[in-house]
Amino acid sequence: MGRVRLGAGWQSPAAMPRRRLAAIFGVSAVFAALVAIFSSDSVHQLWGAMAACGYGLAVVAVYAWKSRGADVALGLSFVGGLLLPLAWMADHALEQPEVAVVARSASSLVHHGTPYAAAATLAATTDPNAYNPYLPVMALFGLPRALFGGGILTDPRVWFGAVFVLVFWYALRRGGSRDPVRWAVLVAACPVIAFELAVGGTDVPMVAFLCLGFAFLWQRRPVLAGLALGVAAAMKATAWPAVLVAIALIAVRDGKRTVGVFTLTTVALVAAVIGPFFVHPRALFENTIKFPLGLAHVTSQASSPLPGHIIAETGFVGHTIVVVLLVLAGLAVAVSLVVRPPRTVPRAVVLLAGAMTLMFVLAPSTRFGYLIYPATLAIWLLATVAGRAERDELVTPGPGVPPASSRTSCRTSPATQPAA
Repeated sequence: MGRVRLGAGWQSPAAMPRRRLAAIFGVSAVFAALVAIFSSDSVHQLWGAMAACGYGLAVVAVYAWKSRGADVALGLSFVGGLLLPLAWMADHALEQPEVAVVARSASSLVHHGTPYAAAATLAATTDPNAYNPYLPVMALFGLPRALFGGGILTDPRVWFGAVFVLVFWYALRRGGSRDPVRWAVLVAACPVIAFELAVGGTDVPMVAFLCLGFAFLWQRRPVLAGLALGVAAAMKATAWPAVLVAIALIAVRDGKRTVGVFTLTTVALVAAVIGPFFVHPRALFENTIKFPLGLAHVTSQASSPLPGHIIAETGFVGHTIVVVLLVLAGLAVAVSLVVRPPRTVPRAVVLLAGAMTLMFVLAPSTRFGYLIYPATLAIWLLATVAGRAERDELVTPGPGVPPASSRTSCRTSPATQPAA
């Protein structure tokens, strides 16, 4: 994929043809309107109504201003699709259960030294939200509410969003995107992220760290890549496949020594974060492994018309079949990493996106929102590949141009730096 030449429309949202940009906001408006009309969740309905207005105004702006229409549209979509709905919901304490789970885990961490309810407590409950399926780093997003009480600025979703925008922008910049600011705004404003973030958002910051980890791998900086992917892996177990894909890439591209540096960095960070909570291993196991796999006496509320959930709902046999299929899918991905490992970052990201899609389709407890992982990875990859391809063209001498002398530090043709 790194050799595919992408048009100017992938180098910057501002360079997209107006019809394409208008189509993006138009489809977003239709999606938001459908959510407002057909969703049975009042929080989802509210986001849909507010976001549809923002995206609709963005479509108008694209055609109303020829010179600055793209920037005005980006601003309107960001405000209408994300900023206003998130601020309103945070101020009125309208949220999906996972936001409260993160906040409660942070409060438990502050007062009891652990973000996890004891196994005995869980055995006596029928409330699925008593479980905390997230790894310890996720609890940090709930610390503002745990320490300072409720409010807009202490809502975990605000910090999910802030971390996502900053880390995703940095991942774009490190990866080689030509216009990371506009790309970060567009992706944060589109329904893929905005909807998830406004109502819940636990997956949003993690996917940004996945992109950052692979951006550092593109720069062949294994320690920084290990730290970025280690943070993601210490948020949710769904990041662990990314670590395996990264190891396979480094092994075939950079050698055993670099694999050791990367793996040691990642494992050390995850162990340092999770290790202290092995004092109560049963609580950690019940919350983060047994419950997400649907093996606890209380099942997750996550549901969707995806095959894994539909089959698991048929009963014990169906659930067992899904778990077996999930394990077999994981083994198939692992075998592919050994037999035909990815040799470039683009191939690694495509493989990871495909593996995650398969994993979420087969998971017994899943939501459509989990597909933000492959979608965001794909957008990040396209934006960075386009930016790197343009820069390579700028520094490549054309026909008839003599090669640069080895004794000069000047480029044979000028190269612009990525936009900050």
